[in-house]
Amino acid sequence: MRTAQRTGGERDIDERELVEGFRNGDEACLAVVHHRWGPLVHALARRSLGDAREAEDVTQLVFLAAWRGRAGFAPDRGTLPGWLTGIARRKIADALAARTRRTELVAAVGAQLQLRAHDEAVLPETALDRVLLADEMSQLPAPQRRVLNLAFYDDLTQTQIAELTGWPLGTVKSHARRGLRRLAGRLRTDDLVECAA
Repeated sequence: MRTAQRTGGERDIDERELVEGFRNGDEACLAVVHHRWGPLVHALARRSLGDAREAEDVTQLVFLAAWRGRAGFAPDRGTLPGWLTGIARRKIADALAARTRRTELVAAVGAQLQLRAHDEAVLPETALDRVLLADEMSQLPAPQRRVLNLAFYDDLTQTQIAELTGWPLGTVKSHARRGLRRLAGRLRTDDLVECAA
């Protein structure tokens, strides 16, 4: 592979060599790919999201996804910048969906605070925790969600849940265990995302 330097430090590599190096895990090629098409990805994200910081985050996610999934890039099916643009569109859609979800959560917390304002003093953090938990529980498969709802909100034992649902006790225990495991994993992931933001 040629290593002649261009102004600005980018290696002078033709497109075919660049793609081959990138797909083979050459980090220098990743740097060239990022240098060449990072501004394009950032411009797409900035235009769609209207927020420079969020666009930077999306740009990083695009190149991280491209690097991790580089073996899936097929040069005979399209160009590298076209492939990066496709990844960018998906990451932008994810960012917009997350933004919508945050807006809906804030609205739900506000509504819950208003409803409870007459009954009791509720700390905003408590209301937010309840809404976040309810949102995460809604993502669980229906049987797991039903078992956890009956256990937590109706204060039923697993034996009582088995009697109520007609499911074998082992099935109830299995749904509870899987539901709690998935819920814990989802909440841990959300915490990591919040910490990284």
